[in-house]
Amino acid sequence: MTEAHTKGATKQVYVTLAGLPLTIDLGWPVHRSQTGADFYILHGTVRLQDSGGLYALVALQLTVTVREVLPSLEPRDVESPAINTIRKAVDTREIEFLKSPKRVPLQFNSRTWDFKRNKWAFGQASDSQVAELLERKAYWQTKLEGAGARVWVADPTDAQYLDTPAGRIAEIAQSLAQRGLLRVEDDYALATDKLLAQSERIEAERKRAQEELEQKHAFEKG
Repeated sequence: MTEAHTKGATKQVYVTLAGLPLTIDLGWPVHRSQTGADFYILHGTVRLQDSGGLYALVALQLTVTVREVLPSLEPRDVESPAINTIRKAVDTREIEFLKSPKRVPLQFNSRTWDFKRNKWAFGQASDSQVAELLERKAYWQTKLEGAGARVWVADPTDAQYLDTPAGRIAEIAQSLAQRGLLRVEDDYALATDKLLAQSERIEAERKRAQEELEQKHAFEKG
């Protein structure tokens, strides 16, 4: 991961809009498909936190169209949209978490590129969704790393995923601080005791989101 993503955190937690806490390891470099297909491949491992070790192996398939809009195939240009493509796929229940070595192909194509605005577009979140994500992000980072874990409030990867300006995310973080749920220090936030006391609600939301994802895949398998 980039220095910006890891600053203040040993392992970055990425929370989906449904409330699932993920850690994502990407296997650099991006490389051309060896099957003769005209696309590039980036492997990744997605771990569902607090699930007893469930994970998914993915193979992001970067189409030629996406390659044309990317300045380069280096992590600085690919990492954020790759992470958000994975996060979006979890939101839409395309990824199933198991304990299996099978790698799942995942399309990294132009459906998430807004040609009119010349930017990535994973769907605009409401202020309430941004607030929920910030709460969950601070909670799960603390659970993963322990008391005092800090999260980057205006992480550009989150801003891209939420299609919300970093400044607006910072404003929402301040409103959560006023409610006693976060303690904001410069560009970072920490979960307060008041937020950690809501563990039953936050973990129930994670459990419900996981159950809905699993039910979807169970239905498809018949």
